[in-house]
Amino acid sequence: MKRYYSYILSIGLLWAAACTGDFEEINTNPSKLTEAGARELPFMFSQAQSASTINRPYYQTISILMPDLYAQYYALTTTSFTTDRYALNDTWLSRPGIVTYVMTVPQLQAIFDNTEASSGEHALANIMMAYAFHRYTDQFGPVPYFNAGTAESSIPYDPQEAIYDDLFKRLDSAVVNLKNGDVSNVFGNQDLLYGGDVAKWISFANTLRLRMAMRISKVDPGRAQQEAEAAVASGVMMSNEENASIARSLNGDDGNGLAFNAANNEFSMSSTVASYLKGYQDPRLAIYFQPAVATREFKGLRNGSSATAINSPGNRPNQTSNIGAKWVERNTEGTAWVAHLEARQEVMAAAEAYFLRAEGALNGWNMGGGTAQEYYEEGVALSLQQWGVTDEETIQTYIRSDALPIPPEDEANSPAVANTPIRWTNTESTQRAQIATQKWIALFPDGVEAWAEFRRTGYPEMYPLLQSDNGDLPVGTFINRLPYSSVEASTNGEALEEGRRLLGGPDNAATRVWWDVD
Repeated sequence: MKRYYSYILSIGLLWAAACTGDFEEINTNPSKLTEAGARELPFMFSQAQSASTINRPYYQTISILMPDLYAQYYALTTTSFTTDRYALNDTWLSRPGIVTYVMTVPQLQAIFDNTEASSGEHALANIMMAYAFHRYTDQFGPVPYFNAGTAESSIPYDPQEAIYDDLFKRLDSAVVNLKNGDVSNVFGNQDLLYGGDVAKWISFANTLRLRMAMRISKVDPGRAQQEAEAAVASGVMMSNEENASIARSLNGDDGNGLAFNAANNEFSMSSTVASYLKGYQDPRLAIYFQPAVATREFKGLRNGSSATAINSPGNRPNQTSNIGAKWVERNTEGTAWVAHLEARQEVMAAAEAYFLRAEGALNGWNMGGGTAQEYYEEGVALSLQQWGVTDEETIQTYIRSDALPIPPEDEANSPAVANTPIRWTNTESTQRAQIATQKWIALFPDGVEAWAEFRRTGYPEMYPLLQSDNGDLPVGTFINRLPYSSVEASTNGEALEEGRRLLGGPDNAATRVWWDVD
């Protein structure tokens, strides 16, 4: 038995105290344990999985009300929150840190401390560490990483470049050890993604490595190519049978966070989504969203709408589209939304791997011998199939379609958001826009990843906010990162100053992270 680190607990309680209303949720977290042994490790792993994919108690504030809005999947239909106009909530900015340093890292560190480095358990913990930290650092920039999980009183910040370098190494070693191991299952049904299936974990790790390689393709193209080609050669996701989604449960307040919050009907389909999916006559529109209760028509709302605009009759919740029936449905009386709290939550899909390979092929990388067009079209087909569109004629008609985005028919009388077609074109700049746009559609509802890719690629084209309440982000600009919270300043202030220096710009939402170079 190895000692669990008391520092992590103390920092966790400080964070919890700063997040009004969250103390009881954190009070039941396994980071409360002071020791961990072999019996606890599978439970630790499932808890880290649940937290790092954003479970129910945190889903509203650190997914829906920040990245999901900045990916323009949704727009707010309530005036209670202002993050859709880039007015950030300092308390919420601390919560990704709670998820990472309190609910994920200690659990994974317990596994590292109690398993052999070559074991399957160690490998899966390394993969989840890479998953959790690439999402965390992509939102903030430099963060404490190398000394996270230690008993130090102050945890130094690390450059994002160094973090990525180590995450690549973790993923590489994890795959090597899984391939060299003599087990086909690790953690069994305590693994909430794959039920312990080692072959699927290998393809997940390689696809994550490919994603991260593409993320750094503009700032470090040589390393990006090396990592991407190695990932593809080792075996990325190829079919929807390898898709990763996490089981959600009514036990332990671990229900589907998107479903839970959609029942409150405080956000709707954005006008950006409406322009693309309505224009494309995309069959996923009726799967991702539902017609407005009052009109039975699909309708979106512009991001950055003023309080006056939100309160206008045509923008009220029953006039705009809530998310799809997978997550919420009207009750039999038609008077309220009922959440499907046990709906599985999407984590990563094979379609993304094909879109990444399509972009890699345009870059001249060895992505397995196919063409960019072939990978693009297979990515579209797999995404449609993933969401239940299985008729081959329907799929091929969509892929060959000349349809374009259209005016979304919102209350702002917005024009079409872009003129990006579906059918593969002969112009590389348009091809890159097509790949990124279809990937954005396929990533739904993962706003954390979609926002990161929008910052990296500039696609899909999105509407500017109608109003910005952030002086660093005037109308016509887009948010580039999340600033550090005041909680971090009060608990790790000296290290934070070095983190701000590493950032290379002001600690505000306009400064770009390391890989976001244009």
